[in-house]
Amino acid sequence: MAGATKTQRTSALRHAPPKGQKPGKITKKFIINASQPASDKIFDVSAFEKFLHDKIKVDNRVGNLGDTIQISQQGEGKIEVIAHTQFSGRYLKYLTKKFLKKQQLRDWLRVVSTSQGIYELRFFNVVNDADEEDDE
Repeated sequence: MAGATKTQRTSALRHAPPKGQKPGKITKKFIINASQPASDKIFDVSAFEKFLHDKIKVDNRVGNLGDTIQISQQGEGKIEVIAHTQFSGRYLKYLTKKFLKKQQLRDWLRVVSTSQGIYELRFFNVVNDADEEDDE
């Protein structure tokens, strides 16, 4: 580090694990709640689970999940993703949007983060302007 620039030194310090913690032991839990569209029978949760199994990349390779990422279905319309490696919730949101586009549901459903690590599929709020014009 003797010949390193200032930014290289600070980036090396930033990535060091806190004292008493082993590097690489990361566990993140994400939940995708699709119970509302699944109850209306327009969203297939098992097909979405298979899509995630097929598309999630680990170390820049598709189908390389192994033991690092586990995907399971929790109850009616909920999918739980447990990652034991660096994993982004934004990537999960991106894949969910990609699946909705593939299934031609992107015009009716949106992905909303309700709290940290929890994403929910909701219908767009559609205000019917035609009904309001008929009342006048």
